Amino acid sequence: MVENGGKPWPVELRVHQKGATLSVTFSNGAIFDLAAEYLRVESPSAEVKGHGPGQVVTVEGKRDVKIFSVDPVGNYAVRINFSDNHSSGLYSWDYLFKLGHEHDKIWQAYLDKLEALGADRD
Repeated sequence: MVENGGKPWPVELRVHQKGATLSVTFSNGAIFDLAAEYLRVESPSAEVKGHGPGQVVTVEGKRDVKIFSVDPVGNYAVRINFSDNHSSGLYSWDYLFKLGHEHDKIWQAYLDKLEALGADRD
């Protein structure tokens, strides 16, 4: 596939390690291995992101979540079905690229939020 408006376009998505990781290869050569836990806690769903400013929920206890399936949604996104029955988030290509490209910053912010709440990944 070609890039969409100059933006990286996914050319391959593969679930690895019995659902523990989603590997995404983009048209610009970037490859990101995204843990199921990371994808779940950063779900773009209203359940996690809310419907407006200040409504973001910090999801905890998802260390062992797995990816059951990845379903295409048009030409712009995928729906990831998780082992905890969460499947309402649509992961756009731009959002998947952002999650990969900014992984360290996003993951550290999540860990910091958990710590501030006295919560944990288990």
